[in-house]
Amino acid sequence: MPTPASLVIARPAAQAQQLVLLLHGFGADEHDMEPLGRSLAAEFPQACVVSLRAPEPCPGAQGYQWFDLRGVTEDNRAERVAGAMPGFLEAVRHWQAQTGTTVAQTALIGFSQGGIMALESTRDREPPAGRVAGIGARFARLPTRASAGTTLHLLHGKRDAVMPYALTVQAAEHLVRLGADVTADVLPFVGHEAGPEVARCLLQRLRTYVPLRVWREAMAADPGTPGDPSTYH
Repeated sequence: MPTPASLVIARPAAQAQQLVLLLHGFGADEHDMEPLGRSLAAEFPQACVVSLRAPEPCPGAQGYQWFDLRGVTEDNRAERVAGAMPGFLEAVRHWQAQTGTTVAQTALIGFSQGGIMALESTRDREPPAGRVAGIGARFARLPTRASAGTTLHLLHGKRDAVMPYALTVQAAEHLVRLGADVTADVLPFVGHEAGPEVARCLLQRLRTYVPLRVWREAMAADPGTPGDPSTYH
């Protein structure tokens, strides 16, 4: 995956305390996620915020893709994502090395096809990030176990005509049953987009949500601590 195509939206002069990698949708490029990235950079000034370009030009169309959509089906989607995953993970590791940040300090925020890559990077493997947000996205195949140490944020517009929001509801219910650390927000007046309303919801989740592992550590240290908070909305 060519790193020169990445757009560095913000990079602190001092050592970065967080790494935020943005992943655009099919047929877009690294500039498509810039407005969301600027909102994140303003909220987290100690973060290095980078928007990545997908590695493949879309055949016969403008923009780029993370994996080929021609002839994609429920049966072959996971295989295509798996083929693209090594390069994707290499790009994540590249920016972790460039910024001196750890997995726990890394957040992946993907929209649509980029969200598929972000979510799938956590499925049944050691996840590359401590926080992963999928916007208008889905798993190619639902995971069989929870990703320890990773918080998943699922955001979906109820008016999404490209990727039905029911996929997020299904994934959230499944992840809760697995004991995963997950939040899910269905935005009633939002379509297939990562616009201002989505940005506000995501920023609130990133600012205020306490990861489940922190609650569990507190409970182990102090039995009087209130129980696990509700994470599914």
